[in-house]
Amino acid sequence: MRIQLWSIYYDPVPTGIGPVSTIFARTMRDRGHEVDVVTAHPHYPAPEWGTSRRPYREERDGISVLRLPLAVGRGTAARRLLQELSFAASQAIAIPALGSPDVVVAVSPSFPALAPAIANSAVRRRPWILWLQDILPEGAVSTELVRPGRVLAAAQRLEHAAYRSADRVVVISESFAHNLRAKGVPAAKIARIYNPSTRQPSTPVAPSPGPTHGAPRILSMGNIGLSQGLTEYVRWFQESTELERLGAHLVIAGHGVAADEVRAAIRSDRVEMLGLVSDGRLEEELRRATLGVVTQRSGLREFNLPSKLMNFMAYGIPVVAAVEPESEVARIVESSGAGWVTESARPERFPERIAEALADRAGRESRGEAAAAYAGRYFSPHGMAERFEELLTEVVDLPSPRRGVGRELTR
Repeated sequence: MRIQLWSIYYDPVPTGIGPVSTIFARTMRDRGHEVDVVTAHPHYPAPEWGTSRRPYREERDGISVLRLPLAVGRGTAARRLLQELSFAASQAIAIPALGSPDVVVAVSPSFPALAPAIANSAVRRRPWILWLQDILPEGAVSTELVRPGRVLAAAQRLEHAAYRSADRVVVISESFAHNLRAKGVPAAKIARIYNPSTRQPSTPVAPSPGPTHGAPRILSMGNIGLSQGLTEYVRWFQESTELERLGAHLVIAGHGVAADEVRAAIRSDRVEMLGLVSDGRLEEELRRATLGVVTQRSGLREFNLPSKLMNFMAYGIPVVAAVEPESEVARIVESSGAGWVTESARPERFPERIAEALADRAGRESRGEAAAAYAGRYFSPHGMAERFEELLTEVVDLPSPRRGVGRELTR
């Protein structure tokens, strides 16, 4: 099958959707499919394309990649919108040169780039699958990048047009599926496929309850954005006399728009920000971690599922999740038995739950084992590829009039 993947983020982008898109392309290639990628110039966390400002093609791991230019900017809402719109414009201009695959898989975000995906499907009469990584525009509203008004209304119209146009919509959580059904997207059009863990242990990992001696290491990793609310959790961690007595260290690996704010809040040598680190260093930190933490800003409507959760679980690291009790993160952690959940509305309880976990060595061991077992069952790259393969075959094989099941929203 000839598969064309559209994603604004791709290798070498080190966090979030970049590794997920890369794993998809490589795994589908390994299963015998012909995959080509349409993506942006490498631009996160910083531009990496040197002096080139033109589209160019390259081959990465035997996969053809078309790189499109964009205006880089994440510091303000206006700059972020310009970045998204410029990539969408590049995609629209590139459509005549993209060839005619059997199916297109378009990853969102970038949200404005859904418009070229809709147009491409209409012009070429090719099936396409919308792979929804964030619920947008809710995500932009929750992080205050977009406010109610004409821009939001236009975004909502584009969102509904994309749901109508796509042959299937792949969501990464049950809460996403519920959100789309509430918006009138037919259940038959929605498929839930968990993202894979984007890091696989270089050697088999035996789930460990952490070191018997030495300081416990609490690991946070990945994107440091507005939705994590990490600054407040760092402050509460530092104020805990119990965690100080236990010698617990909070290690933060990653980068994002809120990184400077988090760094400014650090007042203790028990909190360390590593920034972006090499694969080898991150592997070391994962193997040394006593606990992994997943945080969410209080009152935030869930619009994504952080990949760090899958990675912690793949490594058998028990998790403390400070999130909304009804969130998908909470559901996974509790149903899998992979850790502890504390309410994001009560951030002062975050250090209490960490101290509770550190005091329960047997509990950490059992939760680490449960995390690894659940990840092996639901978060493996090949499991993701199998589900996608079934879905892609379904939309490619159906006659054109039948492909768009439920093309009209039910309300």
